[in-house]
Amino acid sequence: MSSATAAATATIAAAAAAAAKLAATPPRPSRRRLTLRGNPTARRGVAAMAVSTPRSAAAAAFLERRESERALHFVKYQGLGNDFIMVDNRDSAVPKVTPEEAAKLCDRNFGVGADGVIFVMPGVNGADYTMRIFNSDGSEPEMCGNGVRCFARFIAELENLQGTHSFKIHTGAGLIIPEIQNDGKVKVDMGQPILSGPDIPTKLPSTKNEAVVQADLAVDGSTWQVTCVSMGNPHCVTFGTKELKVLHVDDLKLSDIGPKFEHHEMFPARTNTEFVEVLSRSHLKMRVWERGAGATLACGTGACAVVVAAVLEGRAERKCVVDLPGGPLEIEWREDDNHIYMTGPAEAVFYGSAVH
Repeated sequence: MSSATAAATATIAAAAAAAAKLAATPPRPSRRRLTLRGNPTARRGVAAMAVSTPRSAAAAAFLERRESERALHFVKYQGLGNDFIMVDNRDSAVPKVTPEEAAKLCDRNFGVGADGVIFVMPGVNGADYTMRIFNSDGSEPEMCGNGVRCFARFIAELENLQGTHSFKIHTGAGLIIPEIQNDGKVKVDMGQPILSGPDIPTKLPSTKNEAVVQADLAVDGSTWQVTCVSMGNPHCVTFGTKELKVLHVDDLKLSDIGPKFEHHEMFPARTNTEFVEVLSRSHLKMRVWERGAGATLACGTGACAVVVAAVLEGRAERKCVVDLPGGPLEIEWREDDNHIYMTGPAEAVFYGSAVH
């Protein structure tokens, strides 16, 4: 072996040994503190955590995507388990996501998971804000009772408001006025119920003045007795069939019967459907199949419609507690102004960003 060859071989061996030594030495990551955002309870549980500074190109690309214009920042709120992706849209009258994108975000397996996406938009016609909502199927309802309570709490967070506050909210169902109470619950003036059949809308003939009260509706081989009410969005309320006078709502197969009501030919704009069990004249229990969202844990406008229907059918008083799968709502249909008032909770669940 020549001297040149021997020198080259020694150099290669030394380089290999140095590389092996470097690979065997664990890196010393630089560290920084990352404060976690979230609700106050979560912050008390975990104040901060240490994370390693990203070194790889893949990690850097992730951070760039996270901060890109396609990252939708949101707060998830829930009212009695009826959950919504709340979006700050105050800088534009155009929603930040399309109905199709909203449906993807609402998917509980491939998205964030929610019953709808709600946008806080600039007010019009003298209102403080405008509320728009896309359902989990991408359709756009006129209003959502649980959603408007979450809307009010979200505004208070955005504006850093404390204590009791009320807002004028423009919706597809007209002007809605929620008021945040001292106990954190939200009381909402839901306006007057609409009882005229064509205005709900339903093709069922009126049975009591202009109202559709205890009308017969053939569904799935049974004749259901229904009362129709609009709270700015259509509702079909039933306390049972002609054959079954007492309805036990926990026994219902809602996924089977619900869509047959929603898409019934008597409801040209489809309908929300409430199945109700009377526990007393001031205590009702309901399950709901929502138009565009399916079976949900709560429906605020539905609870209002249920009390109106119960009063019209002589089953309950004007002030009731309505039990929903997600918890109770307090509903009052006042005789002096014909307005319905709904009181219930709404709270933030988590903060996040989603690529859309």
